[in-house]
Amino acid sequence: FVFFVEMSKAMSQDGASQFQEVIRQELELSVKKELEKILTTASSHEFEHTKKDLDGFRKLFHRFLQEKGPSIQPYEKIKARGLPDNISSVLNKLVVVKLNGGLGTSMGCKGPKSLIGVRNENTFLDLTVQQIEHLNKTYNTDVPLVLMNSFNTDEDTKKILQKYNHCRVKIYTFNQSRYPRINKESLLPVAKDVSYSGENTEAWYPPGHGDIYASFYNSGLLDTFIGEDNLGATVDLYILNHLMNPPNGKRCEFVMEVTNKTRADVKGGTLTQYEGKLRLVEIAQVPKAHVDEFKSVSKFKIFNTNNLWISLGAVKRLQEQNAIDMEIIVNPKTLDGGLNVIQLETAVGAAIKSFENSLGINVPRSRFLPVKTTSDLLLVMSNLYSLNAGSLTMSEKREFPTVPLVKLGSSFTKVQDYLRRFESIPDMLELDHLTVSGDVTFGKNVSLKGTVIIIANHGDRIDIPPGAVLENKIVSGNLRILDH
Repeated sequence: FVFFVEMSKAMSQDGASQFQEVIRQELELSVKKELEKILTTASSHEFEHTKKDLDGFRKLFHRFLQEKGPSIQPYEKIKARGLPDNISSVLNKLVVVKLNGGLGTSMGCKGPKSLIGVRNENTFLDLTVQQIEHLNKTYNTDVPLVLMNSFNTDEDTKKILQKYNHCRVKIYTFNQSRYPRINKESLLPVAKDVSYSGENTEAWYPPGHGDIYASFYNSGLLDTFIGEDNLGATVDLYILNHLMNPPNGKRCEFVMEVTNKTRADVKGGTLTQYEGKLRLVEIAQVPKAHVDEFKSVSKFKIFNTNNLWISLGAVKRLQEQNAIDMEIIVNPKTLDGGLNVIQLETAVGAAIKSFENSLGINVPRSRFLPVKTTSDLLLVMSNLYSLNAGSLTMSEKREFPTVPLVKLGSSFTKVQDYLRRFESIPDMLELDHLTVSGDVTFGKNVSLKGTVIIIANHGDRIDIPPGAVLENKIVSGNLRILDH
């Protein structure tokens, strides 16, 4: 693309744009030929779904080459309406969809992230199933759980699903698409055939959660559940009632749960109003000169939690009209062999502008509990949260509802190392801020309060003794506790 820019300086604007168009068309033709070659390597049973994946990739690639304040309701207002007597019939209009395509590699785990243990040996997936089973038993309903797997997680997930056969939850799965990574220089696919083993493992990728619309549609499950609604996160009956029985009689096709920004969420996407439509703005779309402004907690006060409620009828309509418009995220990667590639992705929330009567709901922070790192894992494993019917809620013993800011250093990145460094999870009910860096271990029954900073420099080690109470303390240097 630098070549386009340099050449355009020496040509008239019209000439330059015509030239760029010719180059674009040639590149699209080259990619089409490469994809056709890859498709010929598919077996007869692989052919149909591989063709759908590659057709989807071609549309995304075409858009990639073409690339050149908001309506927010407070949650309290929605909750104040109360619940109708027929809440069970409202719940029967609900499908819960969870994204299950991610691996736990960022935390040093093999296999799906949803199978990492969180509380009392329960995994993320266990908690999800427990939440929905509790809902079905309490209201005598049949809310199903749908998992969007990727080619990385499908096999392991299907093996584990057998253990839920006796639960009162119907579980369905479908696979998100598999797209080819493209060479950063040539912009041609790295893959030479459809296999994803051996050398070809790194040639394919799942294209972000924005792929849910096309994959759900292609799986046939969308038609199975049509007329019902979907969401992420724990079910909130007040939001569901607001969608199914809107106060003004006009149904929302898309609702995004947002919550107030804290210092921990400065990179989270935010909602803006543009040309009468809600739009999601992600940090990747912000020019470098304005990134600090985007991160400002005072200027952009809310961020997207990725808990979404979407009319499946609207998804079907828009998918069939090819009218779901999501900004392309260009994600650069370097493969193990050193080859620079890019993968084209989309984000599920970016589709908000394609739906009619979209709405943002500013929900309490407790509706948003991400676990992307071991720092997040420490929070949910601690006594800050109580576990009830699969739902984690802030402990009533904590005097203020804010979540502490926790930053664990690189020695804690892998779950295995993290668990080895804590003999038991510390009491964190009165913690505001914890920073840990270097070779640090925690004994049993440690209590952390206020702001605690523990830094072991290179070559040093700090063992926090069992029963220690650290309140507004900085610990540094060397502290070894050895068995006698």
